[in-house]
Amino acid sequence: MSLLHFEIVVNNHFRALNPVQFGYEQCAPSHSYGPGLRTYWLIHYVLSGMGSFRINGQTYHLHAGEMFVIPPQTEISYCADEKDPWNYIWIGFTADEILPLKLEPTIYCPEAQSVFERMKSCRNFENGRSAFLCSCLWDLMSILMEKRQKSTDPIEKALHCIHAEYMNALTVSELAKRLNLERTYFSSLFKRTLGVSPQQYLLQLRMETAAKLLTEQGERPTTAAISVGYTDLFNFSRMFKRYFGVSPRAYVEEHRDNNPD
Repeated sequence: MSLLHFEIVVNNHFRALNPVQFGYEQCAPSHSYGPGLRTYWLIHYVLSGMGSFRINGQTYHLHAGEMFVIPPQTEISYCADEKDPWNYIWIGFTADEILPLKLEPTIYCPEAQSVFERMKSCRNFENGRSAFLCSCLWDLMSILMEKRQKSTDPIEKALHCIHAEYMNALTVSELAKRLNLERTYFSSLFKRTLGVSPQQYLLQLRMETAAKLLTEQGERPTTAAISVGYTDLFNFSRMFKRYFGVSPRAYVEEHRDNNPD
């Protein structure tokens, strides 16, 4: 006889990862489901025992430490082992956007057990249950992404950092340090990849952003300067004039004259 436990999960329609179901079960021998399909994602984590999972015409035999993934609108079936039936925890969720990573039908990831065990604590929440499970889903995704063998390209990481922090006192030396790269090598690699130095790229991003703030949003030069990482208005104006050939105020006037409407 199966020992089945469900927790009620209110669908709050969160974007990206939105929990809709959670439960766990000590399955009876040969307990099975399917063939059938779901309208949302389901991930089962096997705590102990064994079972089989069939998807896309292929059968997988799973043990403790493995997960099986059920995509929405995909026919599947699964069955607990006759002699050593599996004990698993599952979570169901919808995803309005593309998942953070591609999920294979089965995934060996014993590191994820702590996350699934922590999901059981959702019973301690009433109003915040969905949000708690959502945080657990993101923890799970972070573990799975970390297991990927391919590391993110250092220049890609640098670009993400620049676009997220150009408004701060970000320097090329700080970037190189975060990437664990020597500054000269980082600058050379960046220029070889993008055709401009990291200093030039950062300056261009700051100046172009400042220009939009001045002309499209009507911000004052002081506000624009602070918003792109300059605490010194004089230094900002000097760099702006060097980049555009005119001062911030003159740039605004030229833009107004060229776009009277």
